[in-house]
Amino acid sequence: MCALFKLSTERLFTALNNQSSLSLRRRCFCSTVSDGFIHPSAIVHPNAVLGQGVSIGPFCTVGSSVKLGNGCRLHPGSHIFGNTEVGERCVLMTGAIVGDDLPGRTVLGCNNVIGYHAVVGVKCQDMKYKSGDECFLDVGDNNEIREHASIHRSSKSSDTTVIGNNNLIMGSCHIAHDCKVGNNVIFANNTLLAGHVVVEDYAHTAGAVVVHQFCHVGSFAFIGGGSVIAQDVPKCMMAAGERAQLRGLNLEGLRRHGFTVAEIRSLRTAYQKIFMPADANSSGFEARLAEVELHDKLAHIPAVCSMVQSIRDSFKEKRRGLCKFRHWNSS
Repeated sequence: MCALFKLSTERLFTALNNQSSLSLRRRCFCSTVSDGFIHPSAIVHPNAVLGQGVSIGPFCTVGSSVKLGNGCRLHPGSHIFGNTEVGERCVLMTGAIVGDDLPGRTVLGCNNVIGYHAVVGVKCQDMKYKSGDECFLDVGDNNEIREHASIHRSSKSSDTTVIGNNNLIMGSCHIAHDCKVGNNVIFANNTLLAGHVVVEDYAHTAGAVVVHQFCHVGSFAFIGGGSVIAQDVPKCMMAAGERAQLRGLNLEGLRRHGFTVAEIRSLRTAYQKIFMPADANSSGFEARLAEVELHDKLAHIPAVCSMVQSIRDSFKEKRRGLCKFRHWNSS
């Protein structure tokens, strides 16, 4: 028994020493490309184009049509497929997937972070998509796309899913085919955008928000947590609730983004004239909009004009109309 134990122990230490030597050899023979680093377990197609200082960790995959900008970092187990171009200094965390082996293209700008197990630039979930059609995704610069988020390519070759710059897309968010997201937008966790949704600059959603396809969310708008947006939310406004209703102006958001006291006061006056008439038997909605547009002071405030135009745009052809609002008076 002692001899057998001794033999087993010797074999164990021999195996450990061999494994250590193997690990050491692997570390010594890791590939270097233009001062970058490619782990030997990574699969990098020889036709892939790698910039200077690119770091590719263990068990990563880089496809044949991929272009990686200078200073990109792929953490262990992240993958880039298809015709995909990634700008400088982008980071893919463990499990992230960018691109797909489909006709079309995925483009990421610079300084983007793709979070753990996020999926960006893959086939859409639109039943109308035809196999073999080109589909596209364009992502700007300085976006943080957090864990388990998903962003899909367009559903047809004539359109593109677009994400702007400086956006924060928190965990488990979904941005479907053909959506257009502006700049400096914040989507809190589990915000779900259906196809063809437009979200303008500086909009902000709280958690667990659902936005119906083809809806528009205006700039500086805020959507309360757990809301279902089935129609347009105009600029500068708040909406909340199941089948959300307008709840006034996004006053705190306007202050934070540098609107002056005079601008906010003018926006509030315009909102009250349109949505909170002093007389319950006052003129109709269209007449109240026209009154603001012709007002001797409000008509000359750019922020007011922009908000009113956003309301009018909601009634254009192929738009879903204005989000419901409470019919109350200002008293």
